[in-house]
Amino acid sequence: MTPADLSLTVLHAVRRAVDEGVLRVDVPARVAVERSRAGGTGDYATSVALRLARPSGLDARDVAEILKERLSDSPAIRSVDITGPGFLNFTLDGSSQELVHDRVIREIARTGISYGHSQLLSGTHVRFAPVTEPRAVLLTETVIRLLQAQGATGDIDGIDGIDGADRTDDSSVISGTDRSVGEPSATADVGTHTTDVDTHTTTPHPERLPVAPSVYLPDLLGVDVARWALLRPAAHDRVLDGAALLVQHERNPLFRVRYAHARARRLVDNAAQLGFAPAYESAVDEPRLLGLLGDHPAVLLSAARHRAPDRVARHLEAVADAFLAFQHTVLPLGDEKPSAAHRSRLALAEAAGTVLAGGLSLLGISAPDQI
Repeated sequence: MTPADLSLTVLHAVRRAVDEGVLRVDVPARVAVERSRAGGTGDYATSVALRLARPSGLDARDVAEILKERLSDSPAIRSVDITGPGFLNFTLDGSSQELVHDRVIREIARTGISYGHSQLLSGTHVRFAPVTEPRAVLLTETVIRLLQAQGATGDIDGIDGIDGADRTDDSSVISGTDRSVGEPSATADVGTHTTDVDTHTTTPHPERLPVAPSVYLPDLLGVDVARWALLRPAAHDRVLDGAALLVQHERNPLFRVRYAHARARRLVDNAAQLGFAPAYESAVDEPRLLGLLGDHPAVLLSAARHRAPDRVARHLEAVADAFLAFQHTVLPLGDEKPSAAHRSRLALAEAAGTVLAGGLSLLGISAPDQI
């Protein structure tokens, strides 16, 4: 069961409760499901009961109990728990999780760096107000690229731009020239947390992204470092120290992300020299890394909806850290012969590298094969 499947299952439970007359609310268009946070229980959680409490006239925990009754016998859900003021927490069946992980790895192999792109925002057009401040220009251009990756279109009010995917340098940021985005190629949406599709909507007034101003210094720092320094913090926060990002050290998050990608590529090359290739043939006990890869589509969708490239950057850091802790188990040691376990671990390593490359690409940052 993917997060998207779980979201639909919860939505069906709400609809059943309404049809049975035990819950008097309008059925929401979608139900958001996210991975349980540190200190929580289960694999995934939703706050839908809190959302429905006020319109139903019931306590949130009562709403949660109503939904739990209609979810406990769902296939692939091992248990449903209620925590806090009314959060529903789901523990999935172990075999179901293995199927999800298998599906994620295969989907990443099939779609490549487009993994996580979708058409979920197809029909949505976003207009942005003209901007000239360097960080605002960079943020707007990146947000448009994120929207494009989810099927939306975007442009700058009053500007006839070019497709954001055709940008080959950072002249737009330096000069303040604005760009518009056209239709992206069709890609998979496996693993997304939501299933609703916005149709033919346009923002009524041009959006202006709130940004703490800052200079953009690609000539001094290089394009990759200059972009990360401005995009990694939330738009209203201060930018990062560019000089620190130039140091190739594990304390440097940009270095860790790019090094993790390069390391994943190197593992695939090293495995080829040993005579084997990636193939996800057996389950790999790396729940954190597998979970992060499965969450990638939802992160991209959230970043587009909330105009927040920093969410992508933070997610890439988490993927990189989980991969770097796992990488030492991939290749055979000593006289050990390559096995199905090694091929599966290599497939996971390759998938992590692909996700890192795709995320960096959306931020306009390169993913070198060697560092």
